[in-house]
Amino acid sequence: MDTGEDFDSSKETIILLHGSGQSHVVWSLTAQYLSDQNYNVFSIDLPGHGNSEGESLKSIEDMAEWLNKIVIKLNIKDLNLIGHSQGCLIALEYANMFPSNLKKLIFIAGSYAIPVNKSLIELALSGNMDSLNLMMKWGYGNSKQFIGGNPLQKILNSPREVRDVLAIDLIACNNYKNGELAAKNIKCPTFFIFGELDKMIKLETGKKFAEFINNSKIHIIKNCGHMIILEKAFEMREKIVNFLKQ
Repeated sequence: MDTGEDFDSSKETIILLHGSGQSHVVWSLTAQYLSDQNYNVFSIDLPGHGNSEGESLKSIEDMAEWLNKIVIKLNIKDLNLIGHSQGCLIALEYANMFPSNLKKLIFIAGSYAIPVNKSLIELALSGNMDSLNLMMKWGYGNSKQFIGGNPLQKILNSPREVRDVLAIDLIACNNYKNGELAAKNIKCPTFFIFGELDKMIKLETGKKFAEFINNSKIHIIKNCGHMIILEKAFEMREKIVNFLKQ
């Protein structure tokens, strides 16, 4: 769940929130780097994902409430949330429900709404492994094969997992409707990182999201798609630290 360091209440804490069907492993290039910058870092698996037990949660609101239980259990006071894709919706709704101890928000390839293609949902609900290839085809900035293979195929290993994890996440994203209102209520410093070539969250959609939040800041990564955390992890994490240290 975390980087293996002991929790230090004198440090600020970062929680990393993964995207649909994913797990903490997608943050592997980022979590230790942030920990080395003198933060408590927790890269968490949502229920039913990765090493986390239980069933996948069926709504973004349920995920935000589950996250708050972790924050309470760990007694986190100075919290920075960093979300990618679906993780941005969770961070957004968390900020709406539980703003009191939230220090900063960072949205990576995020939007206030993530409508999902009906055909993709149906493919995932049927347990069809082709849904993983479709997602990554849309997820990367160009047509080159992903280095090291499809990361989703390393996380979701069976039709059952595609059906019970990825499909549930996609439906939760598609059903979330509170994003615009939640965004307009955000008061803490907020930073957006977008991929110039993102086919899932178009740049104009991301910019509209940012406009809902007063005094938010944006960084656009060139020649990058939706999977910023894997495509351009080094540039991304440096921008994250620069923002957190301000």
